[in-house]
Amino acid sequence: MEIYLSIDDTDNLNSPGSGQLAEILAGELQQIGLASQCSNITRHQLFVHDAIPYTSHNSSMCFSAIIGDTKIDDVIQYAKQFLVKASASGSDPGLCVVVDNDSLDRQALTDFGLKAKQTVLSKQEAYQLAKRVGVHLSEHGGTGDGIIGALAGTGLRLHGNDGRFRGWFDLGEAGKLTCPQDLCVHPSVDDVVDDEGQSLPENIRVIIADSKIKTVLLNHRQVIPVTRIDDTNDAAWTTLTKAEVKRF
Repeated sequence: MEIYLSIDDTDNLNSPGSGQLAEILAGELQQIGLASQCSNITRHQLFVHDAIPYTSHNSSMCFSAIIGDTKIDDVIQYAKQFLVKASASGSDPGLCVVVDNDSLDRQALTDFGLKAKQTVLSKQEAYQLAKRVGVHLSEHGGTGDGIIGALAGTGLRLHGNDGRFRGWFDLGEAGKLTCPQDLCVHPSVDDVVDDEGQSLPENIRVIIADSKIKTVLLNHRQVIPVTRIDDTNDAAWTTLTKAEVKRF
């Protein structure tokens, strides 16, 4: 079965970020045989407000995995122990694990995630929703406020149209001409899409704006977003700069 696992608020200013911990956790779950086919990790930007304590950006991390039908309790227990051991001093870590099946109320989780991008939510609201839809939600230190972002992270990942994937890809030097067909050769790139989320023709010319390219989650796929420019060097499209891609 497929699960979604999200963590939030596991770090401090001097520790590895939550994205790095999510990557380590995914690797360990695969290494010990509790999970297979762990996906790449998405970072979901949540509401920034003085009433919400956060380390740097108030974002949660989420990945999906395939696990055996009888392994869900083992996965949850391992993730709990991992967060207790790996989370930084002064952090408020939260964990959410969602089993994706036909009975899951995906819309309720998505709505919570989208709301968490726009307003301040409470732990009580998070726990009430988790209980109602039947997903695991737990806190592992500090105030435990990270459960809010963890629950939101699973909802936004299920939504399929929010977040940036962790890591940068070196797909050519800045200024290089390329095309979607060549960009999609990379195993982590599903498509190249325009500002409306539409796929570009595979042979249309694209300029690489920065040597490091970020992928985003759109239409449940890992894609490179591009934007139209004036025709330059026979190309009418360009990848986004590091600053521009932050809107995702």
